[in-house]
Amino acid sequence: MASVNKVILIGNCGRDPEVRYTAGGMAMCNISVATSTKRKDKTSGEMVEETQWHRVQFFDKLAEIAGEYLRKGKPVYVEGRLKYGKYTDKDGVERNTTDIVAETMQMLGGRDGGGSSMGDEGGGAPAPRQAAAPRAPAAPMARQNTAASSAGGGRGGSATGFDDMDDDIPF
Repeated sequence: MASVNKVILIGNCGRDPEVRYTAGGMAMCNISVATSTKRKDKTSGEMVEETQWHRVQFFDKLAEIAGEYLRKGKPVYVEGRLKYGKYTDKDGVERNTTDIVAETMQMLGGRDGGGSSMGDEGGGAPAPRQAAAPRAPAAPMARQNTAASSAGGGRGGSATGFDDMDDDIPF
């Protein structure tokens, strides 16, 4: 039987990234991500917000990108897997850890990201994206093909057939 270990987080960076390099030259980056949920308290009837903090680890090229572009307070989307570990603290007490090993990261919001601004440190370059922007839905394409075919059977105009396409793009 197949198994699945997948985590999806949408939250805000709780601190600036920490990038380190192994002896072999592999980049590693750690951040914390805060996610919040709201619920109604049964006794008081008031809305209560609960915040969970998640430790996220990035490796290789994704670690370098996260270290360069993520900042405290910026919204981020992370996909990855859970990794459990144990360590013994300085007092000799065994502690458990739960980390998310990121496989995909996408910055959310505008160029300012809804948090602190990147300023000039980003060089004005757009934030890296792991997923491509969605394409136009099929319905407008069907409308465009109909308009092109009614304008002389699809002949004439440009070779792409986009002359009659509306300027209002739905995305």
